[in-house]
Amino acid sequence: MKKLGAILSLLLIVGLLFYSFYSLTPHYDENKTYPATEFSVDRALEPLSEIAKQPHYLGSDGHKEVRKILIAEMQKLGLDPHIQTGFSLNPDSKTLNKPVNIIGRIKGSEDGKALLLLSHYDSALVPSFGASDAGSGLVTILESVRAYLASRKQPKNDIIILFSDAEEIGLDGAKLFVNDHPWAKNVGLVLNFEARGTSGPSNMILETNGGNSKLVKEFIAANPDFPVASSLMYSVYKMLPNDTDSTVFREDGDIDSFFFAFIDSHFNYHTANDNMYHLAWNSLMHQGSYLLPLIHYFADANLSELKAETDNVYVNLPLVKMLSYPFAWILPMLIIAAILFILLIYYGLKQKKLNGKSIGLGFVPFLLSLLLCGLLGFFGWKLILALYPQYTEIQQGFTYNGHWYIAFFVFISLAVSFAIYKKFTQKFNEPAFYVAPLFFWLLINVAVFIVLKGAAYFIIPVFFGLLSFFIMLRQERPNLLAMALLAAPALFIFAPLIQFFPVGLGLKMLVISCVFTVLLFALLWPVFGFYKMKRLLSVVCLLLAITCFGIAHSKSNYSEERRKPNSLIYYKDADTNKFYWLTYDEEIDEWTQNYLGENPKKASAVVADAAYSKYGANFTYATKAPQRNIADFEIILKEDTLIEALRKVKLIIVPHRRVHKIDLYSETISALKALEFNGQTMPVSKVSSNYRGTKNSALINYYVSEGDSLKVAYSAEKNTPVSFKIMEYSFNLMTEPQFEITQRPIYTMPKPFVITDAIMVKRTFSVDSLRIHVEDTTKANFQNIPSQ
Repeated sequence: MKKLGAILSLLLIVGLLFYSFYSLTPHYDENKTYPATEFSVDRALEPLSEIAKQPHYLGSDGHKEVRKILIAEMQKLGLDPHIQTGFSLNPDSKTLNKPVNIIGRIKGSEDGKALLLLSHYDSALVPSFGASDAGSGLVTILESVRAYLASRKQPKNDIIILFSDAEEIGLDGAKLFVNDHPWAKNVGLVLNFEARGTSGPSNMILETNGGNSKLVKEFIAANPDFPVASSLMYSVYKMLPNDTDSTVFREDGDIDSFFFAFIDSHFNYHTANDNMYHLAWNSLMHQGSYLLPLIHYFADANLSELKAETDNVYVNLPLVKMLSYPFAWILPMLIIAAILFILLIYYGLKQKKLNGKSIGLGFVPFLLSLLLCGLLGFFGWKLILALYPQYTEIQQGFTYNGHWYIAFFVFISLAVSFAIYKKFTQKFNEPAFYVAPLFFWLLINVAVFIVLKGAAYFIIPVFFGLLSFFIMLRQERPNLLAMALLAAPALFIFAPLIQFFPVGLGLKMLVISCVFTVLLFALLWPVFGFYKMKRLLSVVCLLLAITCFGIAHSKSNYSEERRKPNSLIYYKDADTNKFYWLTYDEEIDEWTQNYLGENPKKASAVVADAAYSKYGANFTYATKAPQRNIADFEIILKEDTLIEALRKVKLIIVPHRRVHKIDLYSETISALKALEFNGQTMPVSKVSSNYRGTKNSALINYYVSEGDSLKVAYSAEKNTPVSFKIMEYSFNLMTEPQFEITQRPIYTMPKPFVITDAIMVKRTFSVDSLRIHVEDTTKANFQNIPSQ
């Protein structure tokens, strides 16, 4: 019976682990049909298949097509959409462009604050098809609004639909709406739908300038079926170099948001693999399971009363959905747990179930497991990177076989823990060996209280652990099934986190997965401590770890399914009239070798800096390229005047070909006193600042709308010469007839987060070398710009 109880408890733990992941999302059933008043994945996929047909970054032909599709879809819903356009400059990202927002409204019956539904329609700048980011958000809104309208309800609040533009560039469409659109002043709440991968559960994140308590309360009252949310998630989100359009609403408009994003399969983020094939239907269904009930609830809620000064801890749990309580409870709960812990130790000593020696001995396997597994996670991943240098090409930090590496490190941590505890434990000292993990978990919660209050729900499994500790002190061999059930909160809370950290933050966080595995193992000691099969379980976990590593190895190469990111740029140095092939790649493959050769030289000898990119990537290799006829841009000096001690200059940079991006640099930044681009003021104090922790040395990154030029106005000290460098990019290397670039092998794709497949022209100039241009030839020049 003891063996049967142990086996059943182990099966129960495995079942609870499976359920902790399975219960996070709804599950798509292709055979099920949904009534008109419910969200349907199949209906949502119809417009998505059109949206994701081609890349649609700002300035591309696909961008215009997606705009037409969205306007037509909104008209089908009976809406009267309009567009908002104008230059938008984000001083933080140093981006300038002309977004085209698409906006519609369902009129409410009352005059309260409006509910805004938000997603962006531009895709990433590399050839990403944008099926998930953020095509999934667009169709989630379209399908949910359709289902809401089918219910024949009249909302009390206005419902505004905003499909923003230029999110991928610098959140500029949202900035344009918040700061310039008259409807923005009446928005009370934003529901924003995003993606940072192509699969996985959708996480709810809050964006607010104040306390979250009322927002959390209202979200729980809206009662979505599959909430995945915790106050820890937002704390982690704020540490990441990421913002969303919701950030602009919070910072510029003091408007609160819920935003929803799935982040698994992060290796597909911003790549050509963000397509219909890789988008998980369950993830799209999860987005719909949020939005429709939230529309029904917030369409009639008082959106003027969402502000709060207090914060709540909150976390999702199976069956109960969401658990929430005020920050004010954190310290009392911690004190109560500590008192109970001390009382239980006193009780155990008095009952002679505990003694000082066995308690002290219990710290040895716990700390040894923690140390060894932490070292395995930290150095193990570094060793894997050394063995598989091809992984460095994946800038997201999460490899195609990343889940198998997570499983490998989890199983190796379990194998080590079972082996160490087998070595040190003896019969009847099981309760004493539970003191160390409980003490350490209390220390973690003390640290949480001081540093990271969003994780304060970590105390919940500790209370269940204390109850298990009490039962262990009362019974020589407790019922292991009951003890496994008491461990359920720990499994539900911590098991998804073991996967979440490396998925969300990259595989460099595998060390956290290893540490959390040991901490969770220790919390389950009231079950594992009574197993006589620890050695067997250690061997089984080791075999499973080896199996997972073997599978990861078999998937370590690049293939049609797991494509290698690579890059190629044609670079014209107009100052020297020299031409080069450039790449960001560390490893030259068969395609890039066609242009760079077998022994390319370091790119630093050719070009000093690459354009700003999210991960700060720079060019790696360069090789001389054949000369091609690339039209140079024109610089028109419109004004050069002296007013007291300042020299005021206006000039225009006019492309003579279809370009997509112009970066402007200056080595005389300190002389500049004021800056303006296309009528938008750029604070000089922002020029030398970093963005998202990465250096951006440009004065401005201008993403060109068709038919536009870059108009620069500045003032500087009159006796200080001012010089500039211009980098001009067109994203047409693959289609430009002069080059006849061969198609990539099927196992490769354009590298994300950098400018690639581009023609790049550099030119430097001094204002003193220019003459005032009397006649405005800008319009004539634009008429000669060829179409792509």
